[in-house]
Amino acid sequence: MSVSGTVHLVGAGPGDPELLTRRAHRLITEADAIVHDYLVGPDILALGRPDAERIFVGKKGGGFCCPQREIEAVLIRLARAGKQVVRLKGGDPFVFGRGGEEAEALVAAGIPFEIVPGVTSALAAAAYAGIPLTHRSHSSAVVFLTGHEDPAKPDAAIHWESYGRLGATICLYMGMKNLETITRRLQAGGMDADTPAAVIQAATTDQHRQLVSTVSQIALESEHAGFGAPAIVVIGPVAALSERLAWFTEAAAAPLAACGALPAGLPS
Repeated sequence: MSVSGTVHLVGAGPGDPELLTRRAHRLITEADAIVHDYLVGPDILALGRPDAERIFVGKKGGGFCCPQREIEAVLIRLARAGKQVVRLKGGDPFVFGRGGEEAEALVAAGIPFEIVPGVTSALAAAAYAGIPLTHRSHSSAVVFLTGHEDPAKPDAAIHWESYGRLGATICLYMGMKNLETITRRLQAGGMDADTPAAVIQAATTDQHRQLVSTVSQIALESEHAGFGAPAIVVIGPVAALSERLAWFTEAAAAPLAACGALPAGLPS
């Protein structure tokens, strides 16, 4: 009788190790093998046992990309060898993480698995940028959309013009490459050109950057400012609140002020 390990599809959260769930942290420290994406940082990988096998199966636009079927085959192979496997994904495994496809492959192979939710990137990016995704005065609905659909689809599933009339906060994953087209189509659907929009890059990490503009200008301004993946785009009136509520950028600057690193004459 064959002995099978278990595959844990684990959300690593947005980047900061302190935002891992307690269960995710424990499973990482106990795993025999960690199969991880590009967005899982070294501080999180370092939580694993020194003898744990670490396998990179990341995807990055314009760079290395491990085919999805190969990733699934790796998970099945490791589990059939009796290993406790952590499939570690940035954010949440079931929010644009292809966790559903991997779970289906595991079921078909008869491999036991578990889903461990993580803090998804849109929630974390908005929170760290000081953007409440819902607000009684501004927005009562939130939509998560991807700017990068499966290229094998015969037609795009997202009718951007319809979302331009929805009146909800839009959180856009993987949208930097097509941001100009997406924002143009949202406006074509009726979204006001002056609707606030924000780009948050590398949220919760020491590389965190953010830019607030309007839906008509965000693509051009973020390109000129050198913004790129990984980034979340938030579109809607709530994005403007970042200008008053951006606590994380203020907190990051505080140690500089405390150490006297600010130029002379500037208020601390």
